[in-house]
Amino acid sequence: MIDWWDKQIQRADLLAAQSSGAKELLAFYAQLLRAQKEIYEFLRSRKDWLPSGEIECDLSVIREALPILLKTVEAYGPEALAAEAHDLSETSSEIINEMLTSHWRSPTDIQFFAKAFLQPYGRWLVDTGAERPRRELAGSERHCPFCGGNPQVSFLQSKEGNSESGNRDLICATCLASWEFRRVVCANCGEERPAQLGYFHTPDYDHVRIEACDTCKHYIKGVDLTRLGFAVPLVDEVAAAPLDVWARAHGYVKIELNLVGL
Repeated sequence: MIDWWDKQIQRADLLAAQSSGAKELLAFYAQLLRAQKEIYEFLRSRKDWLPSGEIECDLSVIREALPILLKTVEAYGPEALAAEAHDLSETSSEIINEMLTSHWRSPTDIQFFAKAFLQPYGRWLVDTGAERPRRELAGSERHCPFCGGNPQVSFLQSKEGNSESGNRDLICATCLASWEFRRVVCANCGEERPAQLGYFHTPDYDHVRIEACDTCKHYIKGVDLTRLGFAVPLVDEVAAAPLDVWARAHGYVKIELNLVGL
């Protein structure tokens, strides 16, 4: 999994050097990924400890890694976010614990710090084979089968027996796990009628597209690895930020905002 984090970081660094419109977003995201990798390594290196999936039980350990994220955001984040990171570093443990517990029980994409901090924890749960978190979240094929989280991004990849068109997978916004999902279906409401599903892209981002639904008016970005095999879905999704602007201008709402707020 360490290699997984390195792959994200390297792709973010590369695209930040090449991009113009999303350069600052990608540079900040690269630093966030470095902080998340460090948090993951901190949890991974704990001797005689494995996560339980019960946030109340694990909080005393994972809380120790929070300064890693706060210092990174204070150093590299936009002014408002950096100020919030500084304030959180001086906030009482009780308030921090409540913030993290509340987010874990009911994830939301508007709580940046809780989402960014708990993603490595969620991924470590997946990698250690811990029991599924017991949370009362909507259970459906459109939600992560491990933790019940929303999809952050979809991607197409070639798999044995279906190399021509590729299989569709979703990546969880909470634990970063991925799962197979039907190709021509809305990832938000389950709409299956092709006439209600739209796909939009621009030559500037030929391997990334908007996957929109006219029934629920939600969208998710899809990354086509059959077109660009070395793309990294979570990172390339951020790099294609102008597509989010287009989608919002046409009345669509994103299923889950990413860590840079798009």
